[in-house]
Amino acid sequence: MATYETVTGGLDQAAALKLYAWNAQVSAALLAPLHVCEVVIRNAVAEAIEAQYGPKWPWSPSFERSLPDPTIGYSPRKDLLSARRSATTVGKVIPELKFVFWQKMFTARYDQRLWSPHLQTVLPNFDLAMSVTALRLKIYHELEQIRTLRNRIAHHEPIFTRNLVDDFQKIADLIALRCAVTAEWMVKNQHALALINHRP
Repeated sequence: MATYETVTGGLDQAAALKLYAWNAQVSAALLAPLHVCEVVIRNAVAEAIEAQYGPKWPWSPSFERSLPDPTIGYSPRKDLLSARRSATTVGKVIPELKFVFWQKMFTARYDQRLWSPHLQTVLPNFDLAMSVTALRLKIYHELEQIRTLRNRIAHHEPIFTRNLVDDFQKIADLIALRCAVTAEWMVKNQHALALINHRP
C-alpha cells in the first residue's frame, strides 16, 4: 500500500484504498483490449511468416535459423522450440509463443524477409505516407509500451502513473492496422475508458 499512501498524502488510508481499488479495476478492464490486440498482432505476424516460410512454418529449419538465440536474456529460437515441442498444429504453437516473440519479429532483421513483401497484406490499414521500415519500427515501440503495461497488470503492479488514455489508444490503433471493424468492435465492448476517466 505504500505507493498508494504516498500518492494520497500518507495519512488518508481511505483515499489510498480507493486508488488501490481503482487501479485493480482499471487493470482488469484493460485485459480485454490487450487480449484482442495480442491475438490480432500475432495472427498478422503468423500470416506474414506463413507467406514466407510455408504453412508449417514452426517446423521450418530456415525460419528457425532466422531467429536469434542469445545466450543471455530472451531467446526467440528457444521460445519457438519450447512452443512446438508438444504441438502438432500451427494453431497450437501460436498461442504458446510469448507476446515478446511477436514483438521481436518487428526488428530490422526481418525487413527484407517479412515486412517489405508482406506488411501491406497483413496490416493493410497503415499510413501509406510511412515507409515499411518506419512503420515496422513504430509498431515495435508501440508493442513495447503495450507489453510493459500488460506485464505490470499481470504482476499486480500500479499502473495509475501511466498515461492510460495513450496506452488504450495505442492498443486500438494497432488493432485497426489489421482490421478497423475489429478495432471498432473492441472499443464498443470495453469499459476501460470509462474507468480511466473516473480516477479517484
